[in-house]
Amino acid sequence: MGKIVSKDMFRTEIRPRIKEQNKKIILCHGVFDLVHPGHIIHLEQAKAMGDVLVVSVTAAKYVRKGPGRPYFGDEMRMVFLEALECVDFVLLSEGYTVDDIIEVVKPDIYVKGEEYARPEEDLTGKIAEERALVEECGGKLCFTTGQTYSSTKLINTAMAGLTDEIRDYMSAFKDKYSIQDIKRYAELIAQCKILVIGDIIIDKYTYCDIQGLMTKDMGYSARMREAEEYLGGAAAVARHLSSFSSSVTLMSIVGDEERYKEKFSRELSRRMELCLYYSEKVPTLVKHRYLSREKKREEYRKIFAINNIPAQLGYEDNVVLEFSNKLEQKLSEYDVVFLCDFGHGLINQEIMELVQKKAKFLVLNCQTNSSNHGLNIITKYTRADAFSVDQQELKLAFPVYAGNESQALQTLAQHLNGKGWLTRGSQGAYGIEGKQIWDCPAFTLNVKDTIGAGDAFFAVAGVFAAVEAPVEMGTFVGNIAGALEANIVGNKEAVEKVNVLKYANTLMNV
Repeated sequence: MGKIVSKDMFRTEIRPRIKEQNKKIILCHGVFDLVHPGHIIHLEQAKAMGDVLVVSVTAAKYVRKGPGRPYFGDEMRMVFLEALECVDFVLLSEGYTVDDIIEVVKPDIYVKGEEYARPEEDLTGKIAEERALVEECGGKLCFTTGQTYSSTKLINTAMAGLTDEIRDYMSAFKDKYSIQDIKRYAELIAQCKILVIGDIIIDKYTYCDIQGLMTKDMGYSARMREAEEYLGGAAAVARHLSSFSSSVTLMSIVGDEERYKEKFSRELSRRMELCLYYSEKVPTLVKHRYLSREKKREEYRKIFAINNIPAQLGYEDNVVLEFSNKLEQKLSEYDVVFLCDFGHGLINQEIMELVQKKAKFLVLNCQTNSSNHGLNIITKYTRADAFSVDQQELKLAFPVYAGNESQALQTLAQHLNGKGWLTRGSQGAYGIEGKQIWDCPAFTLNVKDTIGAGDAFFAVAGVFAAVEAPVEMGTFVGNIAGALEANIVGNKEAVEKVNVLKYANTLMNV
């Protein structure tokens, strides 16, 4: 029997045999993306605390260090550890936490590196929970001491884990800011009361296998595989924000379909307060995309899209009045308001003026899409404390500056009297405050789906701005959020605070 074993085998066969021999079990856990001298020191010190050393490795799908990590796959990382003499058994942990392994191994001692003995350096905030579970299983938590290294830093620098552009950017960035600075602003956000206003959109994805062109018409023939529905629009923005603050309210008008009412309650009500009004005239907005997947990698190509947006937009007067009255009552309660104007009829002139007048801190996004192209321009607003636009939206606002994005962005910032961002896809993003512009590169060029990446940037950059974080830092964390969301299909999952912090920590290891 080799050292790499299943959890079931360890629980039913190996652990009983070890305990019969009255031996002490030691457990270490990590990603172990690149085994280095620091790991060996750590594991040897851990082995000296007992008799049998078990090492568990986080499965790749649960590693939260950003796109492209881990650098090595599950099997290779376990083989690295199996080759070490001090290691007795290697297990694969299949979860974001180590709970599954602790419950199987029931270690006498669970060993972490000395950096985890300092609570302020624990980005996940899970050490206390791990200690409690270990003690519940009859063990105790201990820490090793010794010289530390970083797998992430070695991969980022020696193994080209990051491009030269990103390494140069991060070298300059970390001279100004630390991960503790970012964490400190994240803690301030946790105290914020946040209101999100805007259209809730159902993103329906139908996955197909392309068979070819139709024999008698100019169109694709495809075999349907499956369909899923994700919550997009203002709901996606609110979900991102609810990971940073426990006090998020989402206000919107939606259709009165029972199945969507149930979906909103099931998927949103536990994370935020819902303040929804129902229209019998206008349905809940659905954008239906048909996609095919690349056979050799997880990339998706959109074939066709349809939507149910009415040609003549307009909710019932009584519903809009009820919504407006409630909004006017609640606005003063919130530290920051996110206005998500998708141009589908919810944000009328009265609501625009009300929010601009009464929001304590206003974060604005005014989107251009195929159904409102040229009709929903951000310059219809005159105030935003922070804003986010993409390149197309900026060009529509200032077509005369089409060849000079920096100048156009500066003009928009002056018009809105605020600070903000221009998202530039694979080119990264610009951040602006006053006359100062910061240029941040994209942190990943490998994407699954760009739908939702801009909303993730808007949510995370905007909420950092609301707690007075520097615009340069907002650009950095916003680009992280965009990179993470670009590796999630549609709005299937929200960007989580812990993933943003861990990816930031990964990038800062240069």
